[in-house]
Amino acid sequence: MSENFSITNRTKSTQPSVPFAKIKESVMGKKYSLSLVFIEENKSQELNRTYRGINKPTNILSFSIEKDSGEIFITLKVVKKQIKLFNRKFDNLVAFLFIHGLLHLKGMEHSSTMEKAEVKLRKKFKI
Repeated sequence: MSENFSITNRTKSTQPSVPFAKIKESVMGKKYSLSLVFIEENKSQELNRTYRGINKPTNILSFSIEKDSGEIFITLKVVKKQIKLFNRKFDNLVAFLFIHGLLHLKGMEHSSTMEKAEVKLRKKFKI
């Protein structure tokens, strides 16, 4: 792990086997400082309510702190519930969501441009 990337698991779930550091570096660069935190549903709901006005847990939240730093929160229990919805395996879905969150940190909004960038990165990392 680099000094510009940290992973914290605040859940009882096992951390997914995903090349998070390589994906982060590919999307954001080496100098971008990122904190990835796996959280429980109650914390996800609290953050989602506070920052998005939605009173339920969500699979991922991305927060830009400064131009060159940010945080991503992933709720593993929500991801597990969504496996069938997305028709993906657990680690694959977590990796996809991580890419999605990184692109939001780069300033992308939901669009065909964002979808194309996601497809390109999914191919690169075989996700």
